[in-house]
Amino acid sequence: MLIRAATEADISALIHLAQHSATAAHWSPEQYANLFTSTSPRRIALVIQESSSVQGFLIAQTIPPEWEIENIAIAADARRRGLGTRLLGEFLDRARAEGAQAVFLEVRESSRAARSLYEKWAFVESGRRVRYYQNPQEDAITYRHLFA
Repeated sequence: MLIRAATEADISALIHLAQHSATAAHWSPEQYANLFTSTSPRRIALVIQESSSVQGFLIAQTIPPEWEIENIAIAADARRRGLGTRLLGEFLDRARAEGAQAVFLEVRESSRAARSLYEKWAFVESGRRVRYYQNPQEDAITYRHLFA
């Protein structure tokens, strides 16, 4: 298992993973390409790979000293094996090394597995965005992780 920075060659895998994940944000190919061509805002895009196959990804942006997790997905047949935990842990290590003071995100209220993952990493609920998500319409729960 390898966690590495995503590259432009990974775009099709990122799109495929997001399309097959009900909880991932569904970005356009142009938005993924922008990860590698734009310098503002600064982003980290990580992939987790097994046997040369991308099994998951995490994308975050920074407005120092904070980071926001924008998108995360794990392949359906790779879930419940700790890949999301490893990916999130690697991201938090990198954010901390860059002097981050906090990380925040929002997640569907019904996404119990994702919420449990974030809570395991000491994210705490910090708010609610009513009817934030569509298809189906649902509230977002916002989470914040503070670095000690």
